[in-house]
Order: sequence, then structure tokens, then C-alpha cells
Amino acid sequence: MANYTAADIKALREKTGAGMLDVKKALDEADGDQAKAIEIIRVKGIKGLAKREGRSTSDGLVAAEVVTTEDGQTGVMIELNSETDFVAKSEPFKTLAASVLEAAVGLASQDVGIVLGAPAGSKKQTVQDLIDQVAATVGERLQLRRVAVVSGEHVESYLHHTNPDLPPQVGVLVATDGRGAPVAHDIALHIAAYSPQYLNQAAVPAETVESERRIATELTRAEGKPPAAITKIVEARLGGFFKENVLLDQAFAKDPKVTVGQLVAQVGGAVTGFARFRVGA
Repeated sequence: MANYTAADIKALREKTGAGMLDVKKALDEADGDQAKAIEIIRVKGIKGLAKREGRSTSDGLVAAEVVTTEDGQTGVMIELNSETDFVAKSEPFKTLAASVLEAAVGLASQDVGIVLGAPAGSKKQTVQDLIDQVAATVGERLQLRRVAVVSGEHVESYLHHTNPDLPPQVGVLVATDGRGAPVAHDIALHIAAYSPQYLNQAAVPAETVESERRIATELTRAEGKPPAAITKIVEARLGGFFKENVLLDQAFAKDPKVTVGQLVAQVGGAVTGFARFRVGA
């Protein structure tokens, strides 16, 4: 029998993020030698990368950083995915996320392909290389799903833990002008909870508005409403769509008597942009 203990298994799992069975097999093959076992896990993981290509990556984490620029601030946020929550909360995965975020911040690009091709740690290794390396160690498919960049006079970030045992699953970046900064944090919390799709009504695609208007019209007619009242009812229903999906039209989470737009107007400010990620959504 190989010379290792339950504590050795636990330690190796924490170091690599690999599953119990893979760790035990590696320790058996390495006769309890931790360093050799890590190498075995990595080698076997690299060989299995192609086989994992089609696997679903619905777990993971969101990470964000805000940096000061000449024009104000820029926030960068990433969603890095794994197959299981076990890997998502492992140290190798969290360390990987920090490295990927660092590379993304340096580029300030929302193009995932550009970020994946960027140097990571050294000019000889790209972000994609680093992801593949960690994927080989943990034995799961890992994926940089998306990147958001939000700039403005002031940018607020907020990361939310939906489960205290897991890394952040919801992330928000919100940009305001300087006068809006005092309420930016509360707006970020609101965005995390209410998941608006658009900043303002002007940001809603024209085809989306027309589709909602058409559906509301068909529904109103099917209900047998008087023809003279249809237009007014349809516009009211369209207003309901805006209140549900447009940030500035939503009732503010902490005080539903005012909208988010009214809240920021109270301090003489403006919201200029936002991004919201939820892992797997």
C-alpha cells in the first residue's frame, strides 16, 4: 500500500483542486510523494483536455477590479467558469482568476479572444495557456466566458456571494459622473438584486420595443378592450416593460417610492453605464 494518509489526500486536493479519485490514484502511482503526484495529475490532465472540450461549465466565479485613469476610473470584470463548485472554490482556480483579471485589466478590452491571447506572467505564456495548465491540474474544463469594461468619472464594483462557501457568483460594475458617486454603491447593490437589462429607454433596441408593443396590442385586443382605449393601454403596458427592465425606470430597491433615475437626480448626478454578470446565467 502506498505511503500516504488522509491528511496527505486533503492537502493534495487543496493544492490542485483535483477530485478525490484522481488524487488517490496519483498518490498510489507516486508512492505517496506529493510533488510526483502533482506532476502525474498535471500530465494526465493535459492528455484529457480534448476529451473535456464539450463539457458544460456552469459553475465558477466573478472577479472585478477598478483602476484610476487619466479620465476617471475604469472597471474590468470577468466571469471564469468551471464544471463544479468544488473546483470553483479551490485555491488554484481562485489564483487563476486573479491572474486572468490582472491580464484583462492591463488590456481593458471586452474581447475574450484578445484577453485569452494576452501574456500571463511571462511573454511565453498566454492567458489561454495558463487556463489550460490549471484545467489539466484540476481535471475539469475551464473557460473565460466573458469580460466587461465600464469607464466613467466614478466606477463602483460590487461582488455578491449567493453561497457563503463559494466565491462571488454575481458581479456588478456601475459608472456615474462625479456627483453621482455618493449613491453609486447603493445603485450597484440594486443592479445585483434586480438585474436590469438596459441603462435607459434609449438603450432598448427599437426591434425590442416594437415587439413588446405588438405583443401588448395583441393581448389588449384579445381581452376585448374598447378600440378607443387600446393605444393608452398598450403604452401603459410598454411602460411596465420599461419599469421592469430599464435601470433608471426601476423602483429603487431600498426605497420603492422613487426610481433609480430619481435617486441619482436627487444628488444632481447621472448613471453613465453598468454591467452585471451572474455565473452561468
